[in-house]
Amino acid sequence: MKFKNLIVSAIAAFSLFSANAAPATDKGFTNPVIPGFHPDPSVCRVGDDFYLVNSSFQFFPGVPIFHSKDLVNWEQIGHCLTRRSQLELREAENWGGIWAPTIRHHNGKFYMIVTNQSNGGNFFVTADRPEGPWSDPVWVDQDGIDPTLFWDTDPKTGKEKCYYVGNAWGGILLTEIDINTGKRIGERKVVWNGTGGRYPEGPHIYKRDGYYYLLIAEGGTEFSHKVTMARSKNIWGPYEGHPKNPVMTHLTQAGQDNNIQGVGHADIVQATDGSYWAVALAFRWQTGTHHLLGRETFLMPVEWKKGQWPTFNGGKCINTKMECPTLPQHPFAEPSKKITFEGGKDLDMRLNFLCNPVEENYSQNERKGYLRMRAGERNLDQNGSPTFIGVRQTAIDQTFATAMSAEALREGARAGITTYMGKDYHYEIQLLKRDGQTFVQVRYRLGRMTHIEKEIPVAATSVKLAIKATAHDYRFVLDDKEIARMDSKFISTETAGGFTGIYFGAFVDGPRGSYVDIKSLTID
Repeated sequence: MKFKNLIVSAIAAFSLFSANAAPATDKGFTNPVIPGFHPDPSVCRVGDDFYLVNSSFQFFPGVPIFHSKDLVNWEQIGHCLTRRSQLELREAENWGGIWAPTIRHHNGKFYMIVTNQSNGGNFFVTADRPEGPWSDPVWVDQDGIDPTLFWDTDPKTGKEKCYYVGNAWGGILLTEIDINTGKRIGERKVVWNGTGGRYPEGPHIYKRDGYYYLLIAEGGTEFSHKVTMARSKNIWGPYEGHPKNPVMTHLTQAGQDNNIQGVGHADIVQATDGSYWAVALAFRWQTGTHHLLGRETFLMPVEWKKGQWPTFNGGKCINTKMECPTLPQHPFAEPSKKITFEGGKDLDMRLNFLCNPVEENYSQNERKGYLRMRAGERNLDQNGSPTFIGVRQTAIDQTFATAMSAEALREGARAGITTYMGKDYHYEIQLLKRDGQTFVQVRYRLGRMTHIEKEIPVAATSVKLAIKATAHDYRFVLDDKEIARMDSKFISTETAGGFTGIYFGAFVDGPRGSYVDIKSLTID
C-alpha cells in the first residue's frame, strides 16, 4: 500500500473510533461526551442521525467528524480535511492551524466551514456523505475567524440567500455570500458586540418563531469563557440580548468549585422528539488549577418554549454526572485498547500526524504487521512535521505503551514515546544510540530548558516503553519497571499555552537511515 493510502486510511471510512464517555441511561449521562482534546464542537442533525466536528489545530488529518444517534454516544467516522490540497499546515504550532469548524446540512449536502489560521483564512468544503470524500476548499472572501453558514429566504423576493457569520472587526460580522464561489454579496455589518466580554466569537444563528437567535462565546477560552445570546426580528439587527446573559458559564459562585471550567463555544440542535440540546467546549481541572487533556466536548439539555428565550441546563452549571432524561440510547462498541498496523488496512482513526506528514517517512509495507517510521529532518523540539504518530490522551489516568528496538538506529538517533503538548513542552522516554552503545533516557523539554532525568545503558536490542498518566504526574516505565516520574502541571495548558491537549505519540529522529518498526500502540 502506498503511503498516500496510509494517509487516506487515517481519515477513511470504516475503522471507527467510539468516543463513549461512560454508560448512559434514560435518566442521565456522563460528561464529557467526547473526552480529550476535542474543542469547538459544532453539531447538525439529518433525520435521526447527528454529526459533530471539532477543531484540530496543527494535527493532520484535520477536523474529526463524529456520528451519534443519541448525542451521548459518539463514533468517529472520518476527518473532513484529508489532503494537502485541503489542509496546508506548514510550520503550524499549537496556537495555529484549524480553528472552530461549523457543520451544517442543506439541500442534501454537508457543509463544513472553518478557519486555517496559519495558511489561507476562511473556507468551506462539501460532501454528499458525512464520512466523505470532502471537496477541495472554496475560499470565502472575508477575513476573521470562527465562521458559520446560515441559509434564509428573502421574504420580499422568495429567493434563498446564504449568509456568512463570523468574528471580525471586534464583533460578530454578517455578510451574504455566493455559496458556489465564496464571494461576498452586498454589505458587511457587525450586528452584535456581545455583552461586553472579551473576544466575542464562535457565532451561530438559528431562526425560530419569527426571531433570528444569535448564539456566541465571550470571555476568552479560559476560566472566563461563557455563552451569550441575542435575538432580532431582522437578521441584520438590531439584536436584543438575552435577559439572563450569560446563558451558560461557570464563572460564578455556583461554578467556582466545579471540576468543569471554561464552558463556552456552544451549538444547538433539535432532536426528532422536539427536544433541544447544546454541545459546548469546557475543560476539566486535573491538578490544582491546571488541565492537560485540552478542551473537551460536553452536552447539556436546552428548554426552548415557543416564542420564549431558551434556558440551558435549567439555568444551572453542567456537571460530570448529568441527571436528566436523554434520547433513547444507541451505544457503540468500545475501541480496542491496542492499535495495530497491517498493510492494506486502514489506520486507526485515533491517530494523527504533526502538520503535513513527510510521506516517505512512514510505511506499512516494508515489514508485515508493522509501521516503519524513518527519521526525518525535524524533531519534537521544532516546528513542522517530525516523524511522529500520536493519539489524544482521553482520560486523566491512562497508560500508553509500545515495544521498540534500537537495531536500526544510527549514531545520535533517538526513538521513543512522548507526552506532547507542543514543541517546547513535552516529556519522553526514548532509546538513544551513542558511541555504539544503546541507552534509555527520560527527557524533559520545558520552554528553554531541556533536562535528562535518567539515562540507563541497556544490552537488549528491544525494550518495552510506557508512560503512565495520573492526575498529578507522568510515570516513565522501562520493561515494566518505573524509572522516573515528573509533575504533569509543567506541560499543562496553563504552563505551556496553546489551544490543544496532550497527545501520546511514538517518534524517531536523528541521522537519515535511522528507523523504528512499531507493531502496536496500547492506550489503556
